[in-house]
Amino acid sequence: MGFFSSLFSMKRELAIDLGTANTIIIQNGEIVVNEPSVVALDPNNDKMVAVGGTAKLMYEKSGNKHRVIRPLSNGVIADFNACEHMIRGLIQMVPSKRHLFTPSIRMVIGVPSGSTEVELRAVRDSAEHAGGRDVYLLSEPMAAAIGVGIDVNEPEGNMIVDIGGGTTEIAVISLGNIINNNSIKVAGDDFTADIQDYMSKQHTIKVSERMAERIKENVGSALSELPSNIAPEEYVVHGPNRVTALPMQVPVCYQEIAHCLERSIALIETAILKALTDTPPEVYADIVKNGIWLTGGGALLRGLDKRLTEKIKIPFHVADDPLLCVARGTGIALEDVDRFPCLMR
Repeated sequence: MGFFSSLFSMKRELAIDLGTANTIIIQNGEIVVNEPSVVALDPNNDKMVAVGGTAKLMYEKSGNKHRVIRPLSNGVIADFNACEHMIRGLIQMVPSKRHLFTPSIRMVIGVPSGSTEVELRAVRDSAEHAGGRDVYLLSEPMAAAIGVGIDVNEPEGNMIVDIGGGTTEIAVISLGNIINNNSIKVAGDDFTADIQDYMSKQHTIKVSERMAERIKENVGSALSELPSNIAPEEYVVHGPNRVTALPMQVPVCYQEIAHCLERSIALIETAILKALTDTPPEVYADIVKNGIWLTGGGALLRGLDKRLTEKIKIPFHVADDPLLCVARGTGIALEDVDRFPCLMR
């Protein structure tokens, strides 16, 4: 009976963190896909050639043979067709049992809190075209709060700052609702662009987007002075001189990167202060007591929590596994959709 019931089973459930940089899919409480949000298409017929990590390896290397695309930009779908191909390809990576018929898929998808109705419709349409039959949308800061372990339905104020690839989502949450939010298009991709620009102007070296990401990972910092136990060693960058095209290698220290990221981090600070300014006093008191949670890839920037704590005078906490908080939150919401009225259908 088990074999035949699996053949006729018509239901799958997937939680998806559709991120600008990475897409994570959870099934049965387990992360089954964690891949870059990149897809490679054949320019002649728009058929998918590769998706995820395989497609990212082709980025900036395939010439005109393939179109290698990041379908999401600044947290929203920039290329609808490519996004649909990417979602479909990533879903195909999910381990599944044999089915006699194509199963319907229930999905909960994390979306930026500042998304317009048009942008939400684009996400929903992409999911439905990729096989979703029962699609729920959940704002990313709400998903992050759930993933951190906060009981979002309690009458207590909490603030989440989710620094993703394309957007920074700042939300004040209480009683299952976002009572105040601020979404800005300054996040990890801007940090990467800042580093590319700095290396070009300061060291006359041309670095790719992927090299700038490696610099960010190895010597990225929000402070120009870090404790010795977390201060990274210099990172040697290889690339062509942007004037002569001759090969160069340049050692880069974290102090330099802290300097070049200053403007973008200051914009995030300003956005957090604005959100706090618009927060009701009772909820503000809860936030001061509970502290503010940092999630997303940007939370991994060395010294960011210390810098924000000193600037805003409220404790900032970096979540465990900040990259996975939104995905885990969508997974928890998927397990009991009736418990979370914040889900959008």
